[in-house]
Amino acid sequence: MPYYENAIKKMLPKTYLRQHVAHEIYVALTHFQSLVPMMDKYVYNDGTMKNLMSLTGTIPVMFEDNTYNIPVCLWIEESYPQTAPICYVRPTCEMTVLSGKYISSNGEVMLPYLEEWKNGECDLVSLLQVMVVVFGDFPPVYMHSHPEPEQAPCWLQFHRQAEVLSRTDGSLYLHLASEDDLPFQQENETSC
Repeated sequence: MPYYENAIKKMLPKTYLRQHVAHEIYVALTHFQSLVPMMDKYVYNDGTMKNLMSLTGTIPVMFEDNTYNIPVCLWIEESYPQTAPICYVRPTCEMTVLSGKYISSNGEVMLPYLEEWKNGECDLVSLLQVMVVVFGDFPPVYMHSHPEPEQAPCWLQFHRQAEVLSRTDGSLYLHLASEDDLPFQQENETSC
């Protein structure tokens, strides 16, 4: 067993078919080198969370004679390979999900290959290859052509400067500058 495949196996909890899953991930990574295996928390639709193995990164997709790196995340449940991975397109700040025939509005990938998953006949490499072909015909994301000039960069939209200030009566309040760098009105400030 190659060193990297053994390292993947060690990442997997014992509830997985570790040798089989590690081998499939290793083979997938030899074909799709921009993907990275990692254990992370997956949140199900009912709100429950579970640590699952994921393959996260980009896959190269040809569309109109250009190659685009489409960001994806494949969640591999403990029941794999009996059940198909849960797959998502994960757009960057400059991208928007293009929901349609094979992509839901939240970016979930809904391919016939996943719906008709058969243990022993389906695997991660084939799934990724199907995604490449389908995404070439039905792009799952599109780039924003020109960001609006008044819109702050993605990272800045959620990282505004905040200050804790004190009032004359000794109480504290949080001052958060608005988008135009003018302070909010008093009634919009949060007292501590």
